[in-house]
Amino acid sequence: MKCKIMHDSCGRMRVHLMQKYMTLEQADILEYYLRSGKGVKDVKVFDRTCDAVIIYEGCRNDIVSALARFYYSDERAVSLVPEQTGRALNREYEDKLVWKIIGRIVRNTVLPVSVRTILCLLRSVKYIFSGLRTLLHGKLEVSVLDATAITVSMIRGDFGTASSVMFLLGVGELLEEWTHKKSVADLAGAMSLGVDKVWLRKDGQELLVPVNEVQKGDCIVVRTGGMIALDGRVVSGEAEVNQSSITGEGLPVRKTADSPVYAGTVVEEGECVICVEKVSGTGRYDRIVKMIEESEKLKSAAEDKASHIADSLVPYSLGATILTYLITGNAAKAIAILMVDFSCALKLAMPISVLSAMRDCTRRGISVKGGKFLENIAEADTIVFDKTGTLTYASPSVREVVAFGDNDPEDMLRLAACLEEHYPHSMANAVVGEAEKRGLTHEERHSRVEYVVAHGISSTVDGEKVVIGSYHFVFEDEKCVIPEGDEEKFASLNGEYSHLYLACGGKLAAVICIEDPLREEAAEVIETLRNLGINKIVMMTGDSKRTAKAVGRRVGVDELHYEVLPEDKAEFIRREHELGRKVIMIGDGVNDSPALSESDAGIAISTGAAIAREIADITISANDLYSLVTLKKLSDSLIKRINWNYRTIIGFNFGLIVLGVMGILPPATSAFLHNASTLAIGIRSMREYEAD
Repeated sequence: MKCKIMHDSCGRMRVHLMQKYMTLEQADILEYYLRSGKGVKDVKVFDRTCDAVIIYEGCRNDIVSALARFYYSDERAVSLVPEQTGRALNREYEDKLVWKIIGRIVRNTVLPVSVRTILCLLRSVKYIFSGLRTLLHGKLEVSVLDATAITVSMIRGDFGTASSVMFLLGVGELLEEWTHKKSVADLAGAMSLGVDKVWLRKDGQELLVPVNEVQKGDCIVVRTGGMIALDGRVVSGEAEVNQSSITGEGLPVRKTADSPVYAGTVVEEGECVICVEKVSGTGRYDRIVKMIEESEKLKSAAEDKASHIADSLVPYSLGATILTYLITGNAAKAIAILMVDFSCALKLAMPISVLSAMRDCTRRGISVKGGKFLENIAEADTIVFDKTGTLTYASPSVREVVAFGDNDPEDMLRLAACLEEHYPHSMANAVVGEAEKRGLTHEERHSRVEYVVAHGISSTVDGEKVVIGSYHFVFEDEKCVIPEGDEEKFASLNGEYSHLYLACGGKLAAVICIEDPLREEAAEVIETLRNLGINKIVMMTGDSKRTAKAVGRRVGVDELHYEVLPEDKAEFIRREHELGRKVIMIGDGVNDSPALSESDAGIAISTGAAIAREIADITISANDLYSLVTLKKLSDSLIKRINWNYRTIIGFNFGLIVLGVMGILPPATSAFLHNASTLAIGIRSMREYEAD
């Protein structure tokens, strides 16, 4: 690609592409291509001027080389662009806003008064009919107040004021619609599948392949806790599928042979083989957008409250207008009240504040499914942490494989990896990763694999039952025993590690010792959350008492619960609710799903189980736990902004009403100041939140 470097200093380069014009699609391809480059921190592409600004660190030559190699038809560059980027949406509303302002200027400077009057009458029809419809339904809402103010102004011959009111109302509606759609688009983009590979059934074997290699008509296998990556139809097996992200259904749906399944839904229980009908999750983005727009979750308590207050104030505004006219006999003073209402600003500022907060969360790698969950985070006083993959890193490592009986440690690790790779979890990933590290390959010798939530895995290998999982599952549920003579070896296992028990034919075959390193930032994050108002911090884990106490002591939790089952976590949250407490739950596994669903705000780790991400209200980055602090600060900032909006709107507009009734401000000036303040507060509510 030919381009010219216009400016380059201090890690900031501005380049001009040597082309006459740039399409929105080309701008997206260039931007995401440059973002993927080594050392690139940020990129902005300006399609109108064919320019790009690149913020980078490191070698300048790397950026220049990347630009030289770039061309728009490069398949790799095109594949980097997400399904929706928001560029087209922003351009659409930028153009609408510009043309609305230009139209206003042209009408007021070019058209004669008579034509402007006719246009004002025509434009008022929409508002008047809206007010009349509201009255016919027996309601007194903001539309009635708007219609009354416009009608009375025109009856008095003040068409300039009526036109100004309609213009500012139109701009306000446009800004609200723009912000809402942009926030929804950002949120939908953040709710991407995150599925890179799937199990492909071919020639009687299961192969783990990249999802983009799957073709229409191929069969893929999805088991408990797995996300369905592609649209298709079940050809065999049975499963309970959570498809709330697509259909909004609260309960899982049973899927049997010939049942349709959709990309983005999650298998809660069971196993099914799916014949793929649509590759790459076609159409999922649009379905997510529709789901978000229709979801009641998107509307927060603050928006409901603002809408209710706005509508409830309408009768008082109308009553005050009539009373003022009866007392003073001055129509101008009475109309001054109509020109100023609290409703417009309340209904505009509150939704924009909430959606802007959700947008800023997305920019910081935090996906929030609804505004009410941010409010719940701000009001919460209790937080419950799962241990594995949450307070500890999501990438534990195998430290030792202790074989029992006559078994070989490497053979046992190979067998364990063969079973665990079907159900990815942090512990399972550690086993599979260690087998790969040691170069241990394995064939699929086992029969159907069954996953028992919070316990382990059961299968059959060469006609012999094999189980792997927790102590409770292997020894208490499956009644496995320690080989004779190995009791002392078993008793001497290192208690600092987490243990996975592998048994074959009812006898312990191996214990895999896994180091589950604590996140370096865990203690600091917990202390910061406590300073931000979380006064009860709890850790719950299925690990042993000794392991749990060691972790709990290091991170500084207030309460510690160990050897718990999924239902125990959910029951604890129910008890906290009975005590009147608001609870946040954070986890990453299938076994955390009941508690995530029960909490006021369930938070999942982005690398956790698909079902956990699906059920959770919020998903945070797995890089570190500081995202929790950011989330809490953003939530608190949202509440502060909402409270500021209430105080400012009520105080400023009440002052305008008083000045209007006193005759200090004429109706036209009151209308201008009221609408100008509404827009100013709306624009202020769109500002980025401070959370760092």
